[in-house]
Amino acid sequence: MREPDALISTEALARELGRADLRVYDCTTLLNPAPPGSDFPYETVPAREGFAAAHIPGADFLDLQGEFSDAGTRLRFMMPATAQLEAAFGRHGIGEGMRVVLYSVGHMMWATRFWWMLKSLGFERAAVLDGGLDKWRAEGRPVESGPARGYPPAVLRARPLPGRFVGKREVLAAIGAPGTVTVNALGPQFHKGEEPSRYGRPGRIPGSVNVPAASLIDPQSKALTTLDDAAAKFAAAGITPDKHVIAYCGGGISATVDLFLLHQLGYDDLTLYDGSMGEWAPDAALPIERG
Repeated sequence: MREPDALISTEALARELGRADLRVYDCTTLLNPAPPGSDFPYETVPAREGFAAAHIPGADFLDLQGEFSDAGTRLRFMMPATAQLEAAFGRHGIGEGMRVVLYSVGHMMWATRFWWMLKSLGFERAAVLDGGLDKWRAEGRPVESGPARGYPPAVLRARPLPGRFVGKREVLAAIGAPGTVTVNALGPQFHKGEEPSRYGRPGRIPGSVNVPAASLIDPQSKALTTLDDAAAKFAAAGITPDKHVIAYCGGGISATVDLFLLHQLGYDDLTLYDGSMGEWAPDAALPIERG
């Protein structure tokens, strides 16, 4: 494992609770059905109700769409300007010297999305809680209720890493490029275009391969699969360490599960197509492949 400290077990976090430099965050967003007539594929709802009902003691809540996304585009969850992220993370107590633990409920993708964002800013002390709150609670570990108390403000000075996010032009140019593999983290039925897509035209980016994020998470424990299993699944799809990897999904969230595991397996040339199918599928000028 490339960065053992980037994945923390429930047992390890339980031992660390109370440390002065520890910052724990619930990152969960709910994707609710869009109301009739809406142009959006879903409604994004920060999971504050669930947080208030039960969260890891001392945790704060991060609202991905509300504070940590670009409000100037109709696409959801798009990476905003560095200055916006520095200010938002700083308000929530993330700065130099802090040990950050990110978790989510139901699916680890919300935590891995924040991990990828912090990683792209050059912040190296963020970890994802393996199994999230689901595993924590299943083991009978303590939770508390009520609104977030928050942490003292801090100063985050970003050192952005180039190439961690790409747009549709780069993805279009990469189709058929021998040194690049584009990986779709959506389910196989959506990859093949067998079911209607809530993003628009069904199908996939031409030439992309499929390693569903759901196949990389144990459905019972909600924890990540083993590195050996992940390596086998990536290799079976033709994803090798010498390739430039572009990952995508529906809205740039579940693809970060793939990216997290690829990073842990030692892959270096990784990027996220931030707009993903939310941008690609509705644009008739962009090609779609099915079957």
